[in-house]
Amino acid sequence: MATPLSIAIVGAGMGGLATAAALRRVGIDVTVYEQATQFARIGAGIQIGCNAMQVLRGLGLEARLRAQSFYPRSWNNRDWRTGEVKFDMIFGESAEQKFGAPYLLAHRGDLHAALASAVPDECVKLNHKLIGLEESGEGVQLAFANGAAVTADAVIGADGIHSLVRDILFGASPVSFTGRIAYRTTYPATLLGGAKIDDCTKWWGEDRHIVIYYVKPDRSEIYLVTSQPEPEFRIESWSAKGDVVELRKAFVGFHRQVEQVLAACPDVHKWAIVDRHSLERWTDRNVTLLGDACHPMTPYMAQGAAMAIEDAAVLSRCLDGVDRDGVAKAFRRFEATRKARTERIQSTSRANTWLSGKTDTDWVYGYNAWTVPLAA
Repeated sequence: MATPLSIAIVGAGMGGLATAAALRRVGIDVTVYEQATQFARIGAGIQIGCNAMQVLRGLGLEARLRAQSFYPRSWNNRDWRTGEVKFDMIFGESAEQKFGAPYLLAHRGDLHAALASAVPDECVKLNHKLIGLEESGEGVQLAFANGAAVTADAVIGADGIHSLVRDILFGASPVSFTGRIAYRTTYPATLLGGAKIDDCTKWWGEDRHIVIYYVKPDRSEIYLVTSQPEPEFRIESWSAKGDVVELRKAFVGFHRQVEQVLAACPDVHKWAIVDRHSLERWTDRNVTLLGDACHPMTPYMAQGAAMAIEDAAVLSRCLDGVDRDGVAKAFRRFEATRKARTERIQSTSRANTWLSGKTDTDWVYGYNAWTVPLAA
């Protein structure tokens, strides 16, 4: 019997875990190496588009996510002051029938935990910060800050926008600060004191916006995230705290619903929104990148994690039945299959006009990574 292909995945975020789960489905021996010492349930929401749910269904996670997430009527887009509806993207049962999967709103930690549940604990190595990577005739050698060294047939860099795997392959380059920042938080809906909010609304201002939605099926927890100009702020940390008073000042005059949500908000995180252009190449022999490591997304379409999750499914299809000698070709096929789509999502998101008026959404939500034709 042939020895299973062994693949090391660097990074245990959404993309890394989804890829591990997808590769295990096709019989590949996978180990995920993560620099963090433990997983943390960071206070953030996430929109799980119908396209991402197609993949998550294939990984056996649909029932769990339906039980933990909010099933919105729509993603409504409204004027910041008057509340006038600019475009109401209807989801619920009609979108589920059209696109073949539900649109869910979740706590980011719940989605991450669901993906982690699809990968056995022994396949995930925490406290493994990559410091070196080298390809040779013996395979790909990885070196870690804790002194560990491993060799795998292939490596997948799922290590985010500051990917060391990318820097080793193609050279380091700085990220581009957009001059905009985001505040975000989740908090108990009871703090609203009975005030009602829409299922999911993006309130469009003149140079800023705020998105507010529920992340639990019983409407017990809400999430908010903003985008506004602040060119001097350069902190990217997901754990950096923001000033709630400053946040409220930034949205003075917005619709009453926004003011109520911000008045009840107990604390927030704040980070700088960065961007990076897609790489010309994602792969080098038996090493490839996926997700934010090669096509990072601004947050304005809520498709960043979805693109990494789609990557996982397509990559597993390209590697199905492949031996070590065929990995490089499979990785090139993966890139060729995914590049046009991710670049289109990148540019559309960067423009920050998605759903601001009547929008064709079929090309985004109707994509099924399990069935899309693979490149020749």
